[in-house]
Amino acid sequence: MLGLGRLRYFVGLAAVVGVLAASWTLVHFFPAPPSKITIATATGGSTYELLGNRYKAILARSHVDVAVRLTNGAAENLRLLQDKNSGVAVGIVAGGVSDAAQSPDLRSLGRVNYQPFWIFYRSVDIWPDVTSLKGERIAVGPVGSDNQIVAKKLFALSGFSQETKVLPLAGQAAAVEALAEGQVDAVFIAGAPDAPNIQMLLRDPNIRLMNFPRADALSRIYPFLVHLVLPAGAIDFANNIPPADINLIGTTNAVLVRNDLHPQIVYLLTQALMEVHGDAGPFKSAGEFPAQRDPEYPMADTARDFYRNGPTVLNRYLPFWIVNYMQRAAALLVAATAVLVPIFGFMPRLFTWFREQSLRKLYRRLRDVEEALQQDLSVHQAEALLNDLEQIDQAASVVPTRDSDLFFVFRQHLDQTRSRLNSRLVETRDKRAKIAS
Repeated sequence: MLGLGRLRYFVGLAAVVGVLAASWTLVHFFPAPPSKITIATATGGSTYELLGNRYKAILARSHVDVAVRLTNGAAENLRLLQDKNSGVAVGIVAGGVSDAAQSPDLRSLGRVNYQPFWIFYRSVDIWPDVTSLKGERIAVGPVGSDNQIVAKKLFALSGFSQETKVLPLAGQAAAVEALAEGQVDAVFIAGAPDAPNIQMLLRDPNIRLMNFPRADALSRIYPFLVHLVLPAGAIDFANNIPPADINLIGTTNAVLVRNDLHPQIVYLLTQALMEVHGDAGPFKSAGEFPAQRDPEYPMADTARDFYRNGPTVLNRYLPFWIVNYMQRAAALLVAATAVLVPIFGFMPRLFTWFREQSLRKLYRRLRDVEEALQQDLSVHQAEALLNDLEQIDQAASVVPTRDSDLFFVFRQHLDQTRSRLNSRLVETRDKRAKIAS
């Protein structure tokens, strides 16, 4: 029979299975966030590197280590993001380099700033337009950088011939040095106005900044470009740098992540973007960035929710690591409940089935006794059958009588069979006594 020991065995087994299933669910669907991530930026001294280091400092408050990886720019960042073995989970990419169709596994945390493109040149004359660069030596940044990609589009649009020498110098510092030493006539670089190399070139009296009078036309031809205006005196009001409004072209930078990056890391990064990019600047108003939409990539769900609703109640008042443990504990509780409730709901029916199976076995033994009653029995045989009934009775006694209607029916049959067997035993003994007398 299925006794209390077996019941405890099955309940314990169900609990173990439930805990294992809940643990697997927790590990598989609610993994712990990584303690270290890598963000791809650009060459040393670039605006991308500066942004990467600012994000690193902010995430360090939540004990997340950010490795800032220097690259040749947007094209390499995209390649690293798409390579699962690169270790890069986050990258800064300019608009116009790719989109969701070309990079389906990437998600955006939003556009974070305007990235202007600057053309600085050394000349006593004013070069009025980008077409003035025809036939000159121009440093455009390393192959794969966003400024090199945009420069090639502009130069092709301007009808530059092979006599124009486009030099893919690696890094802004190398380009600035080449311009200072007369190795190139102009540099086409990207970066924020407060970047050290940009500041140095803007303040150099021997270097001129090119104006883009047809910036609107370029933004219509290439929709990923935007028309930016650097107001007179915006860099140095006291010394009136620049001396007049300058039309520039630019794009918007996006922070992209792999779609399998842990939501808690996405949450921390989105908080960092709000802190770094929310202020006003030369080309933006306060609150304009980070933009909550991206025209080229789908938004990450966590980032979109953060922009819409702000930080959660837990994140507003508790440290990141405590929130993470609480969320995992809640997930484990939900998973355990989802697994254990059906198991324990099924256990009574399973236990009842086992008891019924055991009673059916006893019924078969009882039927064997009843069939024997149909034959002529000796006193010894009748006493042996009574002994069998006693064993059957003891086996059935471990079944809780309050839990099974089948048990009551069985006891009635058992008592009836015992009564009939006792009557047969009395008759057999009487017959035997008469014969002996």
